[in-house]
Amino acid sequence: MKYTKKKLQLSILNKAILSTALASTMALSSGYVFAETDFLGRITDANNSVYFEGASIKIEELNLTTVSKRDGSFYFSNLPEGQYTLVINYLGTPEIRKTLTITAEQAASQNYIIGVTDSNVDNMIVYGQRAGQAGALNRKKNANRQLSVVSSDGIGQLPDQNAAEALQRLPGLSIQRDQGEGRFVAIRGIDPNLNNVTINGLNVPSPEAGVRSVAMDVIPSELIASLEVSKTVTPDMDANAVGGSIEVKSLSAFDREGQYYSLTAQGSYNEQVSEASPKLSGSYSDVYQLNDGMQLGVAGALSWFKRSFGSENSETDGGWNIIEVEDINGEDIEIFGAEEIEQRSYTIERERFGAALNLDLYASATDKYYLRSFYSEFSDDEYRLRKEFKFDKGVLNSYTSNSAQYNNAELERDTKDRYETQEILSMVVGGENQLNDWLVEYQLGYSKSSENEPDRMDVTFVGEDIDLGYTSSNDSPVLTQSASAHDLNIFEMDEVVYENNNSEDEEISLGLDLTKDFVWQNNNGAFKFGSKYRSREKDKSVSSILYDGDFGDVTAENFNSGTVDYSLGDFGPGLSQQGIQDYVKANRSSFSLNQTESDIETRANSYTSSEDVLALYAMMTLDIEKWQVVTGLRYESTDFETTGNRVELVVDDVNNTEIPNIETWNVSKDYDYLLPSINVKYTLRDNLIARFAYTQTIARPTFGDSAAYQLIETEVSEEDGVTETERKAEVGNPDLEPYESQNIDASIEYYPENIGVISAGVFYKDIGNFIVLSEVEDNGSWDGFTEVIQPINGGEASLIGLELAWNKSFDSGLLLGANGTLVDADDALPNQSDVIGNFTLGYENNKISTRLSTSYKSKTFQFNENDVAVYEAAHTQVDFSSKYYFSDTVQFYFNASNLTDEPMYIYHGAKQYNYQYEQYGRTFELGITISSL
Repeated sequence: MKYTKKKLQLSILNKAILSTALASTMALSSGYVFAETDFLGRITDANNSVYFEGASIKIEELNLTTVSKRDGSFYFSNLPEGQYTLVINYLGTPEIRKTLTITAEQAASQNYIIGVTDSNVDNMIVYGQRAGQAGALNRKKNANRQLSVVSSDGIGQLPDQNAAEALQRLPGLSIQRDQGEGRFVAIRGIDPNLNNVTINGLNVPSPEAGVRSVAMDVIPSELIASLEVSKTVTPDMDANAVGGSIEVKSLSAFDREGQYYSLTAQGSYNEQVSEASPKLSGSYSDVYQLNDGMQLGVAGALSWFKRSFGSENSETDGGWNIIEVEDINGEDIEIFGAEEIEQRSYTIERERFGAALNLDLYASATDKYYLRSFYSEFSDDEYRLRKEFKFDKGVLNSYTSNSAQYNNAELERDTKDRYETQEILSMVVGGENQLNDWLVEYQLGYSKSSENEPDRMDVTFVGEDIDLGYTSSNDSPVLTQSASAHDLNIFEMDEVVYENNNSEDEEISLGLDLTKDFVWQNNNGAFKFGSKYRSREKDKSVSSILYDGDFGDVTAENFNSGTVDYSLGDFGPGLSQQGIQDYVKANRSSFSLNQTESDIETRANSYTSSEDVLALYAMMTLDIEKWQVVTGLRYESTDFETTGNRVELVVDDVNNTEIPNIETWNVSKDYDYLLPSINVKYTLRDNLIARFAYTQTIARPTFGDSAAYQLIETEVSEEDGVTETERKAEVGNPDLEPYESQNIDASIEYYPENIGVISAGVFYKDIGNFIVLSEVEDNGSWDGFTEVIQPINGGEASLIGLELAWNKSFDSGLLLGANGTLVDADDALPNQSDVIGNFTLGYENNKISTRLSTSYKSKTFQFNENDVAVYEAAHTQVDFSSKYYFSDTVQFYFNASNLTDEPMYIYHGAKQYNYQYEQYGRTFELGITISSL
């Protein structure tokens, strides 16, 4: 890491951790002793039909502790011959104590039953609705780092359509929404681009161009076995996690015993567009017995969802600023106001298809192999009607600080007709083998994400000499317009833009991990070493064709589709999607092509970037009585290369010419990091745990910020016989350094009787090399330019936060859950909220299950516009879900989302200055699920 004076104390802490880790390794290398016999166990229910992950298993006399895996299995190697006490703890069940006899002749194995087994009492852990919460809390409690978990059962208790919406319920997590649906996940308010996302252990490239953040709305909730959020990292985890790391686990046949299936059918209704939407999903798994005791687990799932909905939007393009306008006396004056305000009406159809196929081969108790595949396709068919009130093209008639009236202004009506698909494919093959004293784990992975936008068409019609005005005193500005604004005959076709856009993000990875247990001075521990190689390529390809003339006498009236139902003002008539499509396709060959603008848009926005990362790590885990220490080092080396274009348009008004200059630009950059970390867990009592962690993490720049592109505008003009040249540019920055973060976390967790947790934690992050957009024309590299906008490493940012959570299941059936996160940052960080909170009230018994949930996010800084901050207003969403268990295999459910019709509101500086306002309406769902026992 690179340090400043501000980081001096943390640098000293780094050295102390390094010294401790190295000294411990040297001492232990000559002092460990190994035993002789292996033991394999499995935690299951009375029917051997359900397995339990996250149970704590301890051999009391040897002070050996482990945690059961997702198939319920646990493993102790090289145990001395003798008789011992095996202690099993799992939240929600009584402690289990069993005698364990180890002999030298052969390895032993045994299944252990937990949960209530009295035939007169329901086994709530196995079959009850609290099973998901119990499993998630056990995994959190016994983890070697700060971990939060959402199980598949937990996802099913609330109307969450995708992975992002399921994650927002966890402490410290919030989401960014698109058209009302959760999309990107922020951990403790940190920008989603600074998180790491994996599926089945494989890094997920982003479908969207320019970013690293994974839009998690492409992952249907039905394909998910669990979601894990690591807020601290260990050396065997990827370092690219300033906010944290999110792991998506798909289902496995060894999640339960034998054959299992589930089928769901659902219909939903959105009141905004009065449309119904279907949904179907299903899963199947089974374990097949092969020769020589081998077992093959096969698990598959499919999910399909088609949703029709819409939204209404009011937006101030460019925000509010001091602008120059012409008054009714013909004088140029300056006022504070808006140049453009837009009305938008969206009609949207979204379709999700997801599939997972996982194979697990258990060749023996110590030899396991797997193939895990995941595919998701997300399509978005969007038709947008927009009216752009262009006040700067008119004459100012009257003005106050938040209102203005203009004469003879310009109004544009345009359409965006776009069909977009996003795909994610993830395939990983690997295995694990116990070779004498060493556990060897390995995997080979391939993942690919893509976003395709074929045949996008934007069409603009322009009407002039229209009286327009606005008053901005609340979320949505009140717009006024003369009667001619609704006469489509005066709106002439002005521009047609065709685009074919594509983004691909592809990665191949190879990983190897070696683990060896040891005993040092009667304390148990493990060494772990490993390496990982990742090769990634991000490609953005834009093809833009712009037509700006020879449209004939066609006007917007040719495509009049009748009055638009729009609650935010008087929208007037709309434009027919099919009518415009047919006309443009039939007459496109006669339109006037603007080749220069087409080439500039195409070349300036296309680039290819590649990134090769080699990681090596060494890690030690040591259990000393009530202490568990996980510490070590991770080394990551990155080779980065990007190829794009320098595009310059020279507009010479003197000679009346426009000349584009385009040349290829290629840049390479290498960097490496050595990152120490330590995670400490102290078990005061079995139900009271304290944690501390110091970690170092990084976040590589987004591909859009670091891409090799330059878009330069040069304008040559003449005034009073003097020739003047003005140059402006927007450029990428391939020389950007990664974000560097030093993180301190401390927490305490109390697990009361039955199922529940009360926890409190504090965290601190000191982030260096923060990336911001800046004007850099004065940095010595851009002589002669009047304005150059470029992302740069803009210094440091730090934040401190408090995280509180409480979840409790009562014997009466009452369920309560609440969590809140308070953050104080020294500077405004993008997408940072000061307060995040969730509250859930529920009740359940053997027949019904209900949840009323509320999620809250305080105002969020977005970016600066015209040197004034832009914020997203506080957002509170209320959802309701209910289930009726008709039988052990059939359940009906009803969900209601966004009960209070909460809009999204973004404002510029002060709340009366609209930047964007959008509302989506309520959604209701009714469905049935049929499953095997």
